[in-house]
Amino acid sequence: MDETYALIFKALSDENRLKILKLLISGETCSCKLIDQLPISQPTLSYHLNLLNKSGLTTSYKDGTWHKHHVNTDVIDDVISYLTKLKQSMKSCNL
Repeated sequence: MDETYALIFKALSDENRLKILKLLISGETCSCKLIDQLPISQPTLSYHLNLLNKSGLTTSYKDGTWHKHHVNTDVIDDVISYLTKLKQSMKSCNL
C-alpha cells in the first residue's frame, strides 16, 4: 500500500503535473486543450499524463480520435484520508 502512495506523491511532486491537475479539476478535457495552456511539448505532456494515470490521480478514455482526461476524485479523497490518519497518529505518539 505504501508503494501506491509513493507513486501518488511522486506524481504530485512535479509543478507541471500539478498544473495539469488544476486544469482537469474543472472538468474532463483532451490533450489538445491542455497543451495550449502549458509551457511544455506534446511528448512531455504525454509523459506527465501517463504518470498521473499510473498513479490513479487521473483516468482517460478514447473518444474517437481524442483522448479525454479527468481527475479521479476518489484517489484524491483517499490521499486526504491517508494524510489525515497520518497526522492523527502523530498526535497520539509520545515523542
